[in-house]
Amino acid sequence: MKRNKRIIIGTVSVIILILIYGISLIVSSEGDNELIQSIEGTVLAINDDLLTIEDDNDTVYTFIAENVDVGVGEEIKLDYKGILNKEKDIQDTIIINYTVYSVLNEDDIPLSYMDNGIFSDYYKLAYNKLKTLSLDEKIGQLLLVRYPESNQVEDLKKYKFAGYVFFERDFRDKTKSGVLNMIDNVQNVSNIPLLTAVDEEGGNVVRVSSNPNLASYSFKSSKELYASGGMNAISEDTKEKSRLLKSLGLNLNLAPVVDVSTNPSDYMYNRTIGENTVITSEYAKTVIEASKGTGVSYTLKHFPGYSNNVDTHTGSSTDTRSLSDIRTNDLPPFEAGINAGAEAVLVSHNIVTSIDSSNPASLSSGVHDLLRNDLNFTGVIITDDLSMGATSSITDAAVKAVKAGNDLIITTDYEESFNSIKSSVSSGTLSENDIDRHVFRILAWKYYKGLMFENQK
Repeated sequence: MKRNKRIIIGTVSVIILILIYGISLIVSSEGDNELIQSIEGTVLAINDDLLTIEDDNDTVYTFIAENVDVGVGEEIKLDYKGILNKEKDIQDTIIINYTVYSVLNEDDIPLSYMDNGIFSDYYKLAYNKLKTLSLDEKIGQLLLVRYPESNQVEDLKKYKFAGYVFFERDFRDKTKSGVLNMIDNVQNVSNIPLLTAVDEEGGNVVRVSSNPNLASYSFKSSKELYASGGMNAISEDTKEKSRLLKSLGLNLNLAPVVDVSTNPSDYMYNRTIGENTVITSEYAKTVIEASKGTGVSYTLKHFPGYSNNVDTHTGSSTDTRSLSDIRTNDLPPFEAGINAGAEAVLVSHNIVTSIDSSNPASLSSGVHDLLRNDLNFTGVIITDDLSMGATSSITDAAVKAVKAGNDLIITTDYEESFNSIKSSVSSGTLSENDIDRHVFRILAWKYYKGLMFENQK
């Protein structure tokens, strides 16, 4: 009897020991959070102890990574414990170790590109991406195309545009889901994420908020806002406008209008704040500052200042003011916006005789030199739409726009613009290097905006 009791006690003891050992293995396994694994990729961003990389399958992951010393654009290998989840914004993993592989030295980037500009943190990424693109893909990245009524997906696949500009007709009668579907349909087939642009100025130009399905009211003009609540009202309006555009998949607003106009008879008056240079400058600064962090970029327009010129939608317009007058009255709002962090400036089609009496501003290297060299603008320069009356009859306008210094060309006849640029490269009128500099800046902007953090197709 005693012997049987000893056998039972011994058996129970063995079982308990086995259970304890098994539990210790489970605890140990959970503590290790699985085996150490590795992932290699390109660093897209690092801030606030968060590290975002893109792996070889073009999938983007963000890790909690304290004390990781690495630069944007560098290649890195991470050793981690845990399981990656593509659906999570931040991975539930523990970084054990990392190795940095510097695959591109800044010295490899052409010296003329290195301007210490607003997007300079992303120059390595942009240059690496640029080197992977064909000539056709590069030309496509120069074009910001008016959203066509048909073949939107097919032509995007063919020409690989930088983005689409949407007009009131594109939003008319649509619900929010309808707009999101429209934009998703084109974003999902683009190898490089698209700029999705709109003119949502407020007042007379409200492409989106004119649709009651999308907004409970149309946005007010800058003039109305300033009269009712000063710059605070303008700042809040910018943030609200950005929230709406972002919620619809739009990431670029072709606004604000920072032309100085105080005369109600001026063509541009109703689209301006209607105040003097000092207040207009404060307006430009306020809008750009309020737009930061919203996910929507804003565009200062119409450089170098519209003044009392007539409508360039219908024909040519000539500005005969002195350069001194323009510098004193019209450039300060652009300078204020640029100093506040403006990412884009749109150039008008006015012929400014004191700078270039032969070409519209949008096609004038002298006007672009003023913007780049005098105002030290390092962001993206955009033409007004080349289909407008002031430029629609100019031969090879798209080629002249590139040669003048524009990074992005707004165009309705994108087939003609694309073919014209490509033919000019073949003939030697334009070099591929001419195109590369502009595409480099556009790609750096897209990285800066966070667009390239999305999964690539």
